[in-house]
Amino acid sequence: MNLALPGELADAYKSHAQQARVVTEAWGEEHLYCPACDSNRLSRLAHNRRAIDFICPRCEEEFQLKSRSIALGAKIVDAAYEPMKQAIIRGAPPNLFALHYDPTQWQVKNLILVPRFVYSLSAIEKRKPLAPTARRANWVGCNILLGNIPPDARIPIVKAGVPSNASRVREQYARLRPLEEIKIDARGWTLDVLNVVRSLQRTEFTLQDIYAFDAHLARLHPANRHVRDKIRQQLQVLRDLGFLEFQGGGRYRSL
Repeated sequence: MNLALPGELADAYKSHAQQARVVTEAWGEEHLYCPACDSNRLSRLAHNRRAIDFICPRCEEEFQLKSRSIALGAKIVDAAYEPMKQAIIRGAPPNLFALHYDPTQWQVKNLILVPRFVYSLSAIEKRKPLAPTARRANWVGCNILLGNIPPDARIPIVKAGVPSNASRVREQYARLRPLEEIKIDARGWTLDVLNVVRSLQRTEFTLQDIYAFDAHLARLHPANRHVRDKIRQQLQVLRDLGFLEFQGGGRYRSL
């Protein structure tokens, strides 16, 4: 994978946002590949396709590309809130490529993939409406909260200027794919509990360690009045999916 961006394409544009879009999308058309099948290219779509920039010509998986010239942080600015919310509820958001590039050298520094089936409503944040005097008065956008997406689901494609092996990326995508079979309303719980497990940053933990986050999970799921019951249920789901191993006596091992 060549990490040099075609910066010469920026010369035809004055707006930095337009420059970044044209340059990164052209690079993506040349170098991005499908993590869901063995296609080594993606097809770029017309700019009037809302929230979708690329499609796999073989399996028809859809992808969105978001790029920024500063390091990927806790939030990524996305498009309109309501369409994204409804896409998550339907189980139909696009896969996300989040790209960090060096604007002085037009070079890819970091690139992660967030699969479409790892989104929950807790992973997006509603932004304030635009002012009534703005060109798009009262328009409401959203942020993607990367910190609310389990690290397993932030698959590195380029890390600190070093590309990952494509076969490894596809293995990680395939390992997460069973989440797609969980109904969307339950999937949010599964992902949020997995994110809590990964936040412990240790291999072995206890049920009490997860119970310590019951207030946090209650805030994410205010309609649920039996949070600890739900935690135990979701730990069983994560065990069945191969993310955890039960060791007995309320002890678990993270795989």
